[in-house]
Amino acid sequence: MLHFSVSHADTTSEARTGRLTLAHGEVITPAFMPVGTNATVKAIELSSLAQMNIRLILSNAYHLYLRPGMEIIRSVGGLHKFMDWKHNILTDSGGFQLFSLAPFCKIEEQGVFFRSHIDGSAHRLSPEDVVRIQTELGSDILMPLDVCTGTEIPEDRALEALITTTAWAVRSKQRMAQAAEHHYGSLFGIVQGNFFKHLRKRSAEELCALDFDGYAIGGLSVGEAPGLFNEYLAFCAALLPKEKPRYLMGIGTPEYILQAIGEGIDLFDCVFPTRTARNALLFTRQGPINIRNERYKADLSPVDSECACSTCKNHSRAYLRHLFKCKEILAPMLATRHNLFFISELIESAHTAINKNAFLEFKRDFLERYREIS
Repeated sequence: MLHFSVSHADTTSEARTGRLTLAHGEVITPAFMPVGTNATVKAIELSSLAQMNIRLILSNAYHLYLRPGMEIIRSVGGLHKFMDWKHNILTDSGGFQLFSLAPFCKIEEQGVFFRSHIDGSAHRLSPEDVVRIQTELGSDILMPLDVCTGTEIPEDRALEALITTTAWAVRSKQRMAQAAEHHYGSLFGIVQGNFFKHLRKRSAEELCALDFDGYAIGGLSVGEAPGLFNEYLAFCAALLPKEKPRYLMGIGTPEYILQAIGEGIDLFDCVFPTRTARNALLFTRQGPINIRNERYKADLSPVDSECACSTCKNHSRAYLRHLFKCKEILAPMLATRHNLFFISELIESAHTAINKNAFLEFKRDFLERYREIS
C-alpha cells in the first residue's frame, strides 16, 4: 500500500521533499510525527493536529498491548476507530520501552520475556507476535521488534544485538507476508549497530537485502554528544536506499530536526515538543523559554510574535505563566498546541527552502537566531 516518491532534492545538501502515500492518505515529507503512546497525544485533541496538517502520528504497540489490551481495540475495529483518528498511524514495536520500562526483561532467541511495568504480570512476545499485534491495531506503518542497546557497550554486545535484530527482522518480514492478504500496512527495517561504523554498515546491508518498505535508524540521540550524533546520522543515512522513506527514531529538538532533514531523513518522532510543553518550556524563534520564570510575570507579548498558532494569537506570556503557576490544566494544553505548531511551521519552512535549493542557508539563519534565552 505504501508509495513514496521524492518531489525535489536540494542542491546544497542531502535534504529532500517527498510524498508518502499510505492507506489513510498522503503525507508530505519531511514530516514530524507527534507521539501518541497511549492512543492520544498528551494535552491536545487529535482534531487540532489535523488542523496543523499533521497526517501521521506515532503510537506504541507495547503500551496498547498491556493497556487497554488487544481485545478492546479489536472489538471497535482497530486503533483508528478506537481513538477517532482518520489519518495515518505508525506504531513502534515497543522494543525501547521493553528494555527501559520493564522491571524485568530477558532477550531470548524466540523473543522477549518481560514483566509489565504496570502490574508486574509476565509476558512473552516473539517478533511474529509484535507484527500480529500491529496488524490487529491496523497500523499504517509497522516497526519490527529489535534489540535496543545503550551507549558505551562493548563491541561484542553490540554485535550480538545486531545479529538478533537481523534474525528478528527476517521473521517479522515473513510474518508480514502472511498478513498481506488481510492487512494494508507497511513494515520498516531498523538499522542498529550502536556506535561502531562497521556494525552499522553490516546492519544496513542485511536489512536492505530484505527489501523493507522503508528504513529507520535506531539507537541515536540516546545521550551521545551532538558531534557523535551528527557523524553517525550522516553515516547511516548514506547507507539507506534513496528510493525508500527514511525514518530517524526519537529526535524532536529544532536543531536535531534540521540536522536530520539536511541528511535526507523523511520522518522523525519524539516526545520532546509535548513533554517540554507540559513542563513550561516553549519554543520561540529566539530560542526556548521557561515560561515559569519571573521575567514573564507582566509580559503581555505572545510566546512568539512571529507565530500564528491560536495560543500566540490569543494569549500572553504573562497569562501562560499564571496558568502554570496555578497548575491549571489549560496551561499544558496551550503550551502543547504552540510547541507542535512551531515544529510544524519549522518543517513547512524547511520544505519551502528545499524546493528553492536553499536549505543550508535557511538552516544557518534559523540556528543563528535560535539560542536559549531562559
